Amino acid sequence: MIVFNVPPCTGRELDYIREAVASHKISGDGAFTKKCSAWLEQRFGAHRVLLTTSGSTALDMASLLCRLQPGDEVILPSFTFSSTANAFAIYGAKLVFVDIRPDTMNIDETKLEAAITDRTRVIVAMHYAGVACEMDTIMDVARRHGLLVVEDAAQAVMSTYKGRPLGTIGDIGCYSFHETKNYSMGEGGALVLNRPELVERAEILREKGTNRSKFFRGQVDKYTWVDIGDSFLPSELNAAYLWAQLEMADEINENRLASWRAYNEAFQELAAAGRVALPTVPADCVHNAHMYYLKCRDLEERTALIAFLKERGILAVFHYVPLHSAPAGLRLGRFAGEDVYTTRESDRLVRLPLYYGLDEADRNTVIAAVRAFYGM
Repeated sequence: MIVFNVPPCTGRELDYIREAVASHKISGDGAFTKKCSAWLEQRFGAHRVLLTTSGSTALDMASLLCRLQPGDEVILPSFTFSSTANAFAIYGAKLVFVDIRPDTMNIDETKLEAAITDRTRVIVAMHYAGVACEMDTIMDVARRHGLLVVEDAAQAVMSTYKGRPLGTIGDIGCYSFHETKNYSMGEGGALVLNRPELVERAEILREKGTNRSKFFRGQVDKYTWVDIGDSFLPSELNAAYLWAQLEMADEINENRLASWRAYNEAFQELAAAGRVALPTVPADCVHNAHMYYLKCRDLEERTALIAFLKERGILAVFHYVPLHSAPAGLRLGRFAGEDVYTTRESDRLVRLPLYYGLDEADRNTVIAAVRAFYGM
């Protein structure tokens, strides 16, 4: 069986976990947490990065930092994971879904202004497959209308837009280090703070509503409960696992890109014949090979392709069911404008196995099976 995903492992993870255990500091914000945060800040030029328990809780923190009130509106794509919507809906915001671009599967920046009302407070830019949204336009719209921009960069660690790391362009960025991501700590994420005035409250939110971080820095003589919050700190054991991968971030990135390029090269003939559509990476974007997908003719063909591959021991998967058509989406949001591409394109998309260390022989088996399905 050629599985869809294998969580990344470099070989040093257990050594670092043992080191964390030996230090008698396995709760949050120990030495490995600090190493990971510092690496992310320095590598991406971020003002401040705080590790979190997941990409979902990073989005939760972002939502709290936006200080939304019940009835405020948040614009986001429907083609995204439920966490993107939950983070804002849980605090009473109304979700306003906008159509996607068919080339990148990202939110259509040209549809944003028509979706803005006097209740709009936030635009969420979710970078699908590690390929950037059109951030210049999104930031321009947001600034002209006094809105905040949250980057859901869960899939986009190591990706850039016009040379700028994704997650560092909007007001707040969110990363995921789930086992399905390019870099993993099992469950985990990070909050990227690009506005200095957000840092103090973010630290408080992350430390259960207390000013504990200021206490540890010697800025107050005792810490106390000063705001709402939760326990958003990941275990030091998780951070130790992640550190082993950040040390090899470039090697992991290049290994994944090699598989992505091999797939893309192999399927050019199918694309030229009009049998499938391949991923689009705009000129200003550098992606991280988070995934490789094909677009079939329609839902029926995609279903048949997935079944064909499964019969040959290859696990390929479809992706998001658009949120605006889901039970919670129907209850908690509305679609602004017309759904031209969201449902149609999501029905066509199939993801192929891609992970760090994917064997060349397995990759070639996947390629051969896809070509056989199409009779090529």
